[in-house]
Amino acid sequence: MHAWRGLFVAWLWLAGAAPLAAADLQPVPALHARVTDLTGTLDAARTQALEQRLAELERAKGAQLAVLIVPTTQPEDIAQYGIRVGDAWRLGRKEVDDGVILIVAKNDRRVRIEVGTGLEGAIPDAAAARIIREYITPRFRDGDYAGGIDAAVGALTLLVNGEALPAPLIDEDAPAGGDIDLAWIVAFFAATFLTTLTSSLPKWLGAPLVGAGVGVAVWYATGVLVTAVVLGVLGVLFMVLVTSSGSGRFASGGGSGGFGG
Repeated sequence: MHAWRGLFVAWLWLAGAAPLAAADLQPVPALHARVTDLTGTLDAARTQALEQRLAELERAKGAQLAVLIVPTTQPEDIAQYGIRVGDAWRLGRKEVDDGVILIVAKNDRRVRIEVGTGLEGAIPDAAAARIIREYITPRFRDGDYAGGIDAAVGALTLLVNGEALPAPLIDEDAPAGGDIDLAWIVAFFAATFLTTLTSSLPKWLGAPLVGAGVGVAVWYATGVLVTAVVLGVLGVLFMVLVTSSGSGRFASGGGSGGFGG
C-alpha cells in the first residue's frame, strides 16, 4: 500500500513539474516577418534590406528563408530550441518543406541553421557548418553581426539557387590562430586532469582513454577535427611520459570556448 502511495505521489510531482519546466523555456516568437530580431542588433535599414532579399528568393525559388536573433536559448541548447522554432514556424511549401531558419543566440554566442528536408540536398550539414565557420563566425568575432548575417544569407541563397559556394580562402581544416591557442590550453588541462583520473589504470588502458578524452575536448572546443586528432595522439604520449617519470597526482583544471574572441 505504501509503495502504491509513493508511486502516486511521484506521479503527481512529475505531472506538476513538467509544466513548470516547460514554462522556464524561452518562448518561440510569433512569425510576423522574415527577419525577427529580439535583440535590437539590426537597424531598420539593414532589416528592410534583408527582408527584400529574402522576399526575392521566395518569389524566385519558392523556398522560404528566415532570420531569428534572440538573446539566449537557455536552458535549452540552440539545437533543441531550433527544433521548436521549426515546428512552430513551419517554413517552406507544405509539400516540399523547403524552409531555412538562421538562428543567432547572441548572448550564448551560438549559431544554428535549421534546414527543411526539401533542402537537405542543396544545404547539407557540411555546407551549413562551413557557412557558420567561414561567413558568420569571423564577422561575429569582430562584432559585425549585421555583416555576418548578411553574408550567411548570401551564401544560403547561392545554395538554394543550386550554385556552389566559392572556394574557401583558407584550408577548411586549418584552425585560426585563436583556435590553435585555445586547442593547446584545452589539451593541456584535459590531459592533466585525465592523467590524474586514470593514473591507477594500466598504461595500455589509461593512455588511450586520455588520448580519446583530449581529442574529444579539443574537437568540442574548436570544431577542428585534424587538430583534435593530433592533440589526442599527443595526449597519449603525455600520459605515458608522465606516468613513466614516477610523478604523483596533478591538479586538475578546465576551459571552454565559443565563437567569441
